[in-house]
Amino acid sequence: MSTSHHPRTRAVHAGIRRSQYGELAEALFLTQGFAYDSAGQAEARFQQSGPDEFIYARYGNPTSRMFEDRMAALEGTEDAFATASGMAAVNGALMAMVRPGDRVVAARQLFGSCLYVLDILRRFGVEVVLLNGTDLAAWDQAVTPGTRAVFFESVSNPVLEVMDIAGIAEIAHAAGATVVVDNVFVTPVFSRAVDLGADVVIYSTTKHVDGGGRCLGGVICGTRSFVREVAEPYLKHTGAAISPFNAWLMLNGLATMDLRVRAMADSAARIADTLHGAGVRTIYPGLPDHPQHDLAARQIGSGGTMIAFDMGSKDAAFRVLDRLQLISLSNNLGDAKSIATHPATTTHQRLSEADRALAGITPGMVRLSVGLEHPDDLVADLMQAIG
Repeated sequence: MSTSHHPRTRAVHAGIRRSQYGELAEALFLTQGFAYDSAGQAEARFQQSGPDEFIYARYGNPTSRMFEDRMAALEGTEDAFATASGMAAVNGALMAMVRPGDRVVAARQLFGSCLYVLDILRRFGVEVVLLNGTDLAAWDQAVTPGTRAVFFESVSNPVLEVMDIAGIAEIAHAAGATVVVDNVFVTPVFSRAVDLGADVVIYSTTKHVDGGGRCLGGVICGTRSFVREVAEPYLKHTGAAISPFNAWLMLNGLATMDLRVRAMADSAARIADTLHGAGVRTIYPGLPDHPQHDLAARQIGSGGTMIAFDMGSKDAAFRVLDRLQLISLSNNLGDAKSIATHPATTTHQRLSEADRALAGITPGMVRLSVGLEHPDDLVADLMQAIG
């Protein structure tokens, strides 16, 4: 598959491995292990496996490898490793590269579980510095020579602050640091992370890649040396590999992802305009009054599929959530079904009130993941709930 092909084409064709039967659909290989023709072949494979030679499902699988190759082709990286979940990818990418005494600088605007992983790094002697990810001066001050890695969400969860990937990467690379980007809100459809300087790009493929709310998955995209020499040894020995069945579902999700995500983003822009016009405090990178609107336009080219709006108080937010009739209440996102979440009491509830305030997560904030329903119906449901 040529890199000259459009990403939508790569999402359908990249990485295909066909068996002797010539199946058109990607094959699902449900097996724990693989047989060898001889003891010598087994010995050779354990010493150095080729691209189509497999040992054990925890180390790799033909279906999983197709998914990895396709994600790498989409993201523009040399390689990828698929994991059991998005958090397995975050934990694996960071844990595999650091040791006691290393320094990691991260944006404080992170998903609650990502902050927990950073807490784990601290327990093992890694210095972790948190800062305001939108402040390049803060990055410049904190990323000192010898910093091992910087870590941030390209668009933060749930406040939708847009990080300047190119600006942060320039600072990080000058100090010798690896740039690790959680790119889940941007999605592979709108991603330019590698072009802008990211070294490692992480996705929870549970979200827009699967697109149907069916199963868990994650992926780490990067250089072949990082993926296979740094991340893979940690991931395969600690059991983070994706299930082949989940990888097979993800492969099927990729075929329609571009169409789905663009339709979701179009609907999100319309919904954000409606909420904003109705006087609801609305946070959406596609709105002109968003603090990083110009950066989002350059870096993403879209406002994305996620919206946050603030009803002013927890009670008011709960009233809106409880009155929704079409939009589901859940803590997932990127589904074909629209989903509303109250971050302060769910995804970010483990943070202290002070830390939530510092991250911009107010008691009245609602996070909306826009799905594939007709935007007229979504707008009607929201407006009747808001009253």
